[in-house]
Amino acid sequence: MIGRLRGTLVHRSAKGEVMLDVGGVGYRISVSPATSAALGSIGDEVVVHTHLHVREDALTLYGFATADGRDCFESLLGAHGVGPGLALAILSTHGPDELRRLVMEGDLDGLCLVPGVGRKTAARLLLELKSRLEVPEGAGFEPEGVGTNGSSRADVRAALAALGYQPDEVRRAMGELPAEGDLRTLVRTALQTLGASR
Repeated sequence: MIGRLRGTLVHRSAKGEVMLDVGGVGYRISVSPATSAALGSIGDEVVVHTHLHVREDALTLYGFATADGRDCFESLLGAHGVGPGLALAILSTHGPDELRRLVMEGDLDGLCLVPGVGRKTAARLLLELKSRLEVPEGAGFEPEGVGTNGSSRADVRAALAALGYQPDEVRRAMGELPAEGDLRTLVRTALQTLGASR
């Protein structure tokens, strides 16, 4: 299996694919928008951590900026009903650390921000991923979605939704929040992020 490639970034497509030239061989690699941006500029020498997905009719390379991203992707693939497309969509919405936080907190609404994931699928994934992602107990996240001063990121998400923000706006704001803070501060920070992007 191809686990890592080092080469020159020669192409980046709008379809979520990059091409890496490794010793004169061009590898087409499917990536998330975040990974594509993290790889740098065309002509840069880059390292891409990869997973080779084998089907009867295709061999597809999926790429990640970090080994942790690839490992999370492979953990997601092991969950029931999760193919590479959905696994990549999950990691495009939530990075590895954020995904572990969601699982640790049992944050159903957070997982439902992933396009194509409903509440039933999210509930099943939360159960399966706790063991697959090997979320350590007390890994800097409070259980049951509770953070500093009793606030939770789920409460922030609910507040933004109640204010009429769309799921993609909520997702973007949640990605910019600090790991800790009281509810009022977190909501204010999220609103500032949303205000600056409009």
